[in-house]
Amino acid sequence: MSLYGMMRTGSSGMNAQASRLSTVADNIANAGTTGYKAASTEFSSLLLPSVSGNYNSGAVQTDIRNGISNQGALQYTSSSTDLAINGGGFFVVEDPSGVPYMTRAGSFVPNGDGELVNAGGYKLLGYPYTADEPTPVVNGYAGLEPVKITSDGLTANASTLGQFFSNLDASAEVVDPALLPSDVSDETTEYTHKTSIKAFDTLGNEVLYDVYFSKTDENTWQMAIFNAAGRDETTGSFPYGTDSLVVDPIDLEFDPVTGKLTDASEALASVVLPAAADGGVVPNMKEMTLDFTELTQLSYDFTIRATVNGNGPSEVDKIQIAEDGIVYAQYENGDLLPMYRLAMATVQSPDELRVISGNVYAQSNDSGVVILGFPNSNGMGSVVSGALENSTVDIAEELTRMIESQRTYTANSKVFQTGSDLMDVLVNLKR
Repeated sequence: MSLYGMMRTGSSGMNAQASRLSTVADNIANAGTTGYKAASTEFSSLLLPSVSGNYNSGAVQTDIRNGISNQGALQYTSSSTDLAINGGGFFVVEDPSGVPYMTRAGSFVPNGDGELVNAGGYKLLGYPYTADEPTPVVNGYAGLEPVKITSDGLTANASTLGQFFSNLDASAEVVDPALLPSDVSDETTEYTHKTSIKAFDTLGNEVLYDVYFSKTDENTWQMAIFNAAGRDETTGSFPYGTDSLVVDPIDLEFDPVTGKLTDASEALASVVLPAAADGGVVPNMKEMTLDFTELTQLSYDFTIRATVNGNGPSEVDKIQIAEDGIVYAQYENGDLLPMYRLAMATVQSPDELRVISGNVYAQSNDSGVVILGFPNSNGMGSVVSGALENSTVDIAEELTRMIESQRTYTANSKVFQTGSDLMDVLVNLKR
């Protein structure tokens, strides 16, 4: 055995244990860091070729691994901007220079510009809601922008879409509605079901529409929509003013077997209310689509559920973040308006991501390409608002590793020291 090789092996062992102690120190220091993933040191042997009767000692190699794919326990908080991911994936953030990264550290708070920033100074990114719902760019960060939760002054958004999920009672009696533009003032007009919906014009004024359903024959109904401002104040219904009919009455036919609209009627059930500039009867209204394509005719009571976008003039009171990543602005009047949808990123091998200061990660050669999507889709986890992901560090386990490394380091130092003593004997043989 070579004395030099013995000393080299002992030195290699000390270096390896020093690396292990470094990861232990980092883990213990970050035991309270939100979203921190514990690092570990793995060892592998390095052997040198030996000949019969003469063994050449080798060394030990170390490989630092980060358990990025391990999920920490969720700790709930009182802040709606504290975010955690239940499942796989990462939030997409950017540094002050605009470079995008991935992170699980979701302790976000608004900065002076209203942008959500975590403890590392990274801004949360999402896709803004415009006229259409946002769609992710699968293999790139295009279209993402910092999530900003404040508004400048009062905000009013005109209604452009209403969606309805209703059932008309199939057992109702046939009536004679006579709902024609020439006789909408007839106070004896009959109808089967009535409902009202609230919308908003461009100035944020509330606009009410009365919707009537009249059964005119078996499996056949007539639908008419009126501006509620023209209704009779005494009856709260008919007669209406002559300019109150928003669109001409529509005849709808239902399939007698399924209770759903026929194909021809389904095409008519998406009603477009004209904008005021195009001759609409309601001032300051944008063109609005009322979608009744989900109407059914079953032997059950009249039921209706409706959602209409838009909001009246109001300031943002707070935000709500749903588990699918949609960021809603809640206005003082109680209305919710979607502002952003958070992006979520993943890679094929999360544990091979490159770890960057600030508890963020970047793509590496071994991690695979970054794939973007939305929470709760394509294997991505869900967003938990009002929660933070704890560090994955186990203090008891780290202290055990520290003691093991300390003793192993001491043993390797003894090997080195013994080799050094034997080397002194060898050097001094001729004296």
